[in-house]
This record gives sequence, C-alpha cells and structure tokens, in this order.
Amino acid sequence: MDKQQWDKCVQFHGHECPGLAIGFKACEAAMEKLGIKFSADEEVVCVTENDACGVDAIQVLTGCSLGKGNLLYRGTGKQAFSFFNRMSGESIRLVLKPFKEEMSREQRQEYLLSTPASDLFDFKQPHYSLPEEARIFTTVICEKCGEGAPEHKIRLNNGKKVCCDCFVDYNRGW
Repeated sequence: MDKQQWDKCVQFHGHECPGLAIGFKACEAAMEKLGIKFSADEEVVCVTENDACGVDAIQVLTGCSLGKGNLLYRGTGKQAFSFFNRMSGESIRLVLKPFKEEMSREQRQEYLLSTPASDLFDFKQPHYSLPEEARIFTTVICEKCGEGAPEHKIRLNNGKKVCCDCFVDYNRGW
C-alpha cells in the first residue's frame, strides 16, 4: 500500500474509514490492471454504483470527478466500480465480495488495506459500454420558475418547458 496516497485520500475525505479503504483498493487494482494514471481530462472514466466514502478515493487517485464528467453515478447501491481507459479501450468492473466474518470498524479497515485486491473484489467486465465524453448542453429557462436548466433536464408539462423541480410528476413532493 502506498501510504502517501492513502494519506492524501484521508486528508481529502476528512477521516480514515473502511469505506474509503474500499475505494482506495479498487483504484489500486484498476490502475494496475488497466495501466491508468491520474486523469488530467477524460482519459479515465469511472462509473460508481454507490455514493459512499470510497468515491472520494476515486476522485483523489484517478482524477475522475463529476465536474469533469468522467465520474458517473449509477445508483444501484452496490459496492461496484467500473473503470474505462479511453486510450486503450480496456475496462474493468470491480465488485466487493461479501465479508466472511464480523469485524470491528478498525479491523475491517486494516483487513481491506492489507488484503490483496483479488481477495476483496470480483473482477468482471462492465455490462455497458464506455460512456460518451462529457457534453455541454444549451441552457433552457424554465417557464414556471424562471431558472435555467440544461436542455436534457427540461420536461414538457402542460405544454410548457419546465425544470425537474417544477415538473409535477417528477418531483413527488420534493
């Protein structure tokens, strides 16, 4: 384990925890298997299936981020991460294996950081293709609230262009 990289992840995340260790180990494995490094632009894409602590390690180690458009959230709730190398076309999906025994928080973190990735994750191929590069969408003004939203988030409601917040059937009371 690269202690310096772990410390960078902890500093970004704010504390050590087993969840951060999951993302850290997933990144180590993906970087090794796909030959990827920190992504300055969109050379590397990660699709995370959860919005838990491990995603912070992915941002720090791979350079994938929501803002750049190369960190995508697919809300299955699974501890699963798919990595794509745009340069080589290679991809891998890492799915955390179930833990075999009960452990304290500290024991779980130590186990995750000291165990080979092949014992922690099932290595698979993503069941979807490489996502397209990030696009810039035209802003459309909502005819109800007057706020701008990207065109792909606009809905038609009673013949008016409305944002998701104003779309009656979409927000279910939010």
